Amino acid sequence: MALDIFRKVETQKGLFAVEKISLIYNLLTSILILFMFPRMDHPLQMLWDRVLIVVMTFCLMSLYRLAPCKFSTYVRIAVQMGLLSYWYPDTFEFNRLLPNLDYLFASAEQFIFGCQPAVEFNGHLPYEWISEPLNLGYFSYYPMIAVVGTFYFLRRFELFEKWSFLIVTAFFIYYFFYIFVPVAGPQFYFPAIGMENVSHGIFPSIGDYFNIHQELLPGPAYEHGFFYSLVDASQQVGERPTAAFPSSHVAISTLLMITAFRESKKLAAFLLPFYMLLCCATVYIQAHYLIDSIAGFISAFFMYILVTWMYKKWFATPLFK
Repeated sequence: MALDIFRKVETQKGLFAVEKISLIYNLLTSILILFMFPRMDHPLQMLWDRVLIVVMTFCLMSLYRLAPCKFSTYVRIAVQMGLLSYWYPDTFEFNRLLPNLDYLFASAEQFIFGCQPAVEFNGHLPYEWISEPLNLGYFSYYPMIAVVGTFYFLRRFELFEKWSFLIVTAFFIYYFFYIFVPVAGPQFYFPAIGMENVSHGIFPSIGDYFNIHQELLPGPAYEHGFFYSLVDASQQVGERPTAAFPSSHVAISTLLMITAFRESKKLAAFLLPFYMLLCCATVYIQAHYLIDSIAGFISAFFMYILVTWMYKKWFATPLFK
């Protein structure tokens, strides 16, 4: 198996589909930076980062042509997927300039459910035996991506690029949504308005508050657990008041379950407990409103159909057809 990943493959002369969609997202957000240039904090740095990403993409393509094997294919695709960790907080640099919409979503939550499920869920179950499994589920998000990606690379290599295109393109579509629909989620919005307002069902508009504030509400429930600490530490480092609606955690993990189930029911069965815990955790740790998670789940099925069609129509590369 180890030697197999260095087995030579038929050379793909151009860009992979996942690289093409990444460059398209790069270009579109670069144009957006130019339109918003005077209001942004560091637009020149953002544009320079995008230039470096383009250069790196073409350098990796050139290196691949020197040694076209499964491993070099993996490197090209893995780099584009790894860049998602850059593109995610990047959405905040755009939507921080727009009026925050959390008050609409919190009000809708109150109207539909008669309460704030993100408050009630953990408020009624503040126990370690609940908190730790749910935080484990939430922390499993990126490991789940890695597990399914590794499965496709090792067992379904001919589908590996299609799978990576599906995941990365879905992320990018959600990222565009986050740019233009600035919702931060309960962890950010509730501290901004005060829990007294939340308890009385009062959800005021806060305008562009998050343009200068990024205070994150500490995760609720059991505060000394191992997985609680992992989730809390990762959020303190990488979380931003962005990307609440719809929940990409729920949406992307649902796509992972769909793609896992299609190729290996055993893999899907293994991931199912982590997936269910993750979906519940998005509300329990107050990262999302319940309507965010519901929208993430429903949208994932439409996203699968749309992105699969996009791949077949415009992006399928000869190497992986």
